[in-house]
Amino acid sequence: MQQKQLSPHFTLDELTHSSLALRHGLPNQPEAGAVTNLTRLARHILEPVRVHFARAFRPSSGFRSLAVNRLLGSKDSSQHITGEAVDFELAAIPNRLLANWIRDNLVFDQLILEFYRPDEPASGWVHCSYRAGANRQQSLIFDGITYREF
Repeated sequence: MQQKQLSPHFTLDELTHSSLALRHGLPNQPEAGAVTNLTRLARHILEPVRVHFARAFRPSSGFRSLAVNRLLGSKDSSQHITGEAVDFELAAIPNRLLANWIRDNLVFDQLILEFYRPDEPASGWVHCSYRAGANRQQSLIFDGITYREF
C-alpha cells in the first residue's frame, strides 16, 4: 500500500502515527480538512527544516484525535487536533538552535521550545504550528511551569 506523500520527505502516516493511540486502541485518522492542514505544515515547516539541516527526522507528534489529545492531558484547543501543529527534534542539533532557525527564517503560527532547560541543549522538543493565513509568529519557551517569550 502506497503512503500518501504530504511533501517530498513526509508522509501522512508519519504525521498521524501515535503509539499511545495504538496502545489504547484509539483511532487517530484525520478528516480531509486536517489532512490539508498537515500538508501545509509539512511543506511550510518540516520541509524547510529538513532541507536546511540536511538531516532526516521523524516528527514525534503531529495530528492527534480529540481522544488521543485528551489522553495526553493536552487542551481541547490544541492545534494538533486540527493538523496544524507538530512536535519534533533533530539528532545532534540543539533544540534552541533549531527553534532559533525556525523563528528567524520561517513563517509560523506558534513556536514553543517545550520542557527546555538551557543547561541541557538536547532537553525537550520543538513544537511548531502553521495555519493558512494570519500566522502569529509567536515564539515561546515552556519550562514545564511557565511560558516566556524568546
